[in-house]
Amino acid sequence: MVIEQKVDLNVKGLFYKQLDQKNVYSVETKVCIENTLSKLIENDTSLSKPGMLLGKIQSGKTRTFIGVTALSFDNGYDVAIILTKGTKALAQQTYERLKTEFEGFKYDDVVQIFDIMSLPDNLTNYELDQKMIFIVKKQKDNLKRLQKALFETYPSLAGKRVLMIDDEADFASVGFTKTKSEIIEIKVIAGQIDGIRQELLRCDFLQVTATPYSLYLQPENIEIRDFIFKPIKPAFTELVPVPKEYIGGDYYFKESGEKNSVAYYLYEPISADELVILKKQDRRRFKIEESLNSNKIRSLRQAVLNFIVGGIIRRIQDKQERKRQSKYSFIIHTEQKKQSHEWQEEVVTEIKEQLCKVAEEKPELLIDLVKESYLNLKQSLFLLDCFVPEFENVKYEVIQALRKDHIMITKVNSEKDVNELLDDTGQLKLRVPLNIFIGGQILDRGITIGNLIGFYYGRNPKTFQQDTVLQHSRMFGYRPIQDLAVTRFYTTKEIYDVMSKIHEFDTALRTAIEKGGDSSGVVFIQKDTANKIIPCSPNKIVMSKITTLKPLKRLLPVGFQTRYKSYISKTVEEIDKMVDSLVKGNDPVLIDLKDAISIIKKINQTFDQNDGEQWDVKAFISSMEYLANNIPEQHGGKVWCIVRKGRNIARIRKSTGRYEDAPDTATGTKNELNIARNIAFENPALILTRQQGSDDQEKGWRGAEFWWPVLVAPESAKTVIFTSEVQD
Repeated sequence: MVIEQKVDLNVKGLFYKQLDQKNVYSVETKVCIENTLSKLIENDTSLSKPGMLLGKIQSGKTRTFIGVTALSFDNGYDVAIILTKGTKALAQQTYERLKTEFEGFKYDDVVQIFDIMSLPDNLTNYELDQKMIFIVKKQKDNLKRLQKALFETYPSLAGKRVLMIDDEADFASVGFTKTKSEIIEIKVIAGQIDGIRQELLRCDFLQVTATPYSLYLQPENIEIRDFIFKPIKPAFTELVPVPKEYIGGDYYFKESGEKNSVAYYLYEPISADELVILKKQDRRRFKIEESLNSNKIRSLRQAVLNFIVGGIIRRIQDKQERKRQSKYSFIIHTEQKKQSHEWQEEVVTEIKEQLCKVAEEKPELLIDLVKESYLNLKQSLFLLDCFVPEFENVKYEVIQALRKDHIMITKVNSEKDVNELLDDTGQLKLRVPLNIFIGGQILDRGITIGNLIGFYYGRNPKTFQQDTVLQHSRMFGYRPIQDLAVTRFYTTKEIYDVMSKIHEFDTALRTAIEKGGDSSGVVFIQKDTANKIIPCSPNKIVMSKITTLKPLKRLLPVGFQTRYKSYISKTVEEIDKMVDSLVKGNDPVLIDLKDAISIIKKINQTFDQNDGEQWDVKAFISSMEYLANNIPEQHGGKVWCIVRKGRNIARIRKSTGRYEDAPDTATGTKNELNIARNIAFENPALILTRQQGSDDQEKGWRGAEFWWPVLVAPESAKTVIFTSEVQD
């Protein structure tokens, strides 16, 4: 990682220095923090677009943006506003985290930290002169309270330098809804946030998320009923570093294919029929009294037993190492409907009660059930150099856990349910040694569930939304290797394959950004050609002009008009010299990407920006960069170039009256497009045709010679989508 600072930052100030000492930031994390603040200042994000801090699910994003906050306080910022997902759980979790991180400063009367709904109305100037941190839920009453605090109760704050950090930025901050009359309206919360950030005198804006797809696909501006709304599309992206200790998609969908890895034993397939049974009670399909022996719910029963046995093994290991015994958790998430959760709670409770009954009356009958789980988990445990308890010891402790009620089943349907389960830090409290949580969407974003060693997942919509599925992945995060050895992930083969594909897409996005793929503000997101997976809810990007880039697709300006000869003849001569120095004759030549970009920028200068259709040169160049850089390194950074001269194509087709869009097919079967498609396997091809530009009525140009470019995507290109709109 390289520090890219263009702004002279104070990195030895009081706040940043103490938080660095407290957290022992890695070199990579410090570079990320410092680059982020430097780019925020450099890009003047209060007037244009915000910055983006892009992390992975439960990978340390909060830790990083708190570091950015500390560094901002050392560099002229006085107020930090942290916007959280609109739940008490995440707001409280964020508040407690900030109190802990800035504890010393708070006691020294250097920093004041408030949940906006608990902000006093009588702060003194002594307090207002300190650095201020506000935690604000993305909820209308919270945002109204913030508005009042900044512009009515304490108007001096509105004149200070403010850093606004939108945590889980793609949640509630963007999006549109269609009313019955099909009028598209900006969501209330998005409008409130936008209004506050525009009214502040000096406000820099930082988005933080792991699922940025809707943000990258936003248009530049939206005008609705004479109201101009500036969507929060990122001006830059800084990647949160991912330490090797992080367990994410690579572990679940890549390492799981390696036989010598603990991850190889992670995935347990379940049948789609079992998910149907768990949707609702139907005695024709399944009788609940048969929960302990019916094959209809075999995977769920085995998942519960694996969790119990796995948790017991870990607790025995803790005891062996003279550590405090940990408590463990298991999530069941297959449906959104409360009715389904209630039915699943009944089934799992029945499994537990029948196990408890057997443990009391005929414990010998548990041998086969416990042994099956023990042998399953033993396979991965043996790959570690760790203590593996004997089966008899594990069986005894399982029976004791059942007899002493060490297993708790909790249905989580609503925010109220979550709030009642929170501990002092805002995390879900593990009340007993073995905790099973059953729920839906409420268990996703921001909810931290400690020591998760089992995840039974079955959300199976017709179309998967990439951001939603990733946010469901609560099993990602920092996990001890001993926990991983007893961790199992249960889902259908179809869902597992979809999640694997989503991981592939997400990895490609990070790789492209690491290679500078967002340098021009355009971000390419891989697309599922079967349309089984979409990046996000269609409502979030309903106002965007989405472009698809796929293998062998052409990009070119169409409907443009040239400037007059007196203005562009010198520029055309410069292009001639550039082209002639790179390409000799008619044979295709591989040229450097930077030379291709220079030519395109020159060509753009010859087009009239006030007449005809405007060319999105930014998208053209960004596409060329993406296609040339996202290939094997030995071939990267090169573009095939095909040059043809002496053309005189018309601007408008006489037969249809439409703009000409095929300057690359002028010579029959051996046209330039066919040549490009034959050579563009890994590297893209750039076709440059030099046009005479005749100004007669038939041709419709302005009598100035010009160059007409066509970009052809390589055959090996992945299908991606992006949005790019011309800026003044």
